Amino acid sequence: MHRTPLRAALAAALLLPLVAACGSDGDKKDAKSSTTLTVLAAASLTDVFKQAGAAYEKDHPGTKVNFSFAGSQELAAQVRQGVPADALVTADTTTMDGLKADTGKPAVIAKNRLTIATAQGDPKGVKGLSDLSRSDLKVVLAAPQVPVGRYSRKVLDQQHVKVKPVSQEPNVRAVLSKVSLGEADAGIVYLTDVAAAKGKVSTVTVPDAQNAVASYPAATLKSSKHTEEAADFVKWLGSDEAQKLLRAAGFQQP
Repeated sequence: MHRTPLRAALAAALLLPLVAACGSDGDKKDAKSSTTLTVLAAASLTDVFKQAGAAYEKDHPGTKVNFSFAGSQELAAQVRQGVPADALVTADTTTMDGLKADTGKPAVIAKNRLTIATAQGDPKGVKGLSDLSRSDLKVVLAAPQVPVGRYSRKVLDQQHVKVKPVSQEPNVRAVLSKVSLGEADAGIVYLTDVAAAKGKVSTVTVPDAQNAVASYPAATLKSSKHTEEAADFVKWLGSDEAQKLLRAAGFQQP
């Protein structure tokens, strides 16, 4: 009977290293745990954001960034439908402003301008916006709901140029693809898209006086399950490192 307390004490002593070991394993698991952020981003950011994501992950080893690229209007629809995501970057302030109930305070991270993309070498001799009304040209534009489509129609209307597009695409990269594949003679895209095409299309400059400036706001989503990490990523997009990548890709300062 007198041995029972001694046995209990010995058993407890033997258990202590096991408990400590379990605690150590748990700490290791916590240390290795990571956060995956889902960022909804405008299609024109595809190339530069892939670089930005890699740079961010390198500086933030506990965070992985996954991007979903589409036209801003499609991204807005996803947010309204409750698609799980943590942050949003659109190609215009109008779309972002329409999501005030779903986002944190947005911050413009970059700007962009329009240009005319043509088949390589510009075989049809497109010289400017006025040429896009020519009946011998197959012109493709983004749909009016898409920011670049809205900007395109604005500059065309201001120059009193009537265009009958052969197709209206869901995002700017689809417009670029139509031109690069020879399915259209010309299309209006962003300057950064032509740069990303790497010689697959030619470009015809739209003078500043006839052009439009696209602003890219970024914001966290209130439905995010990783609010702190999402806020950190959005803030990072305004950092010198991120801005350097955006400038290199042809985007302008916000």
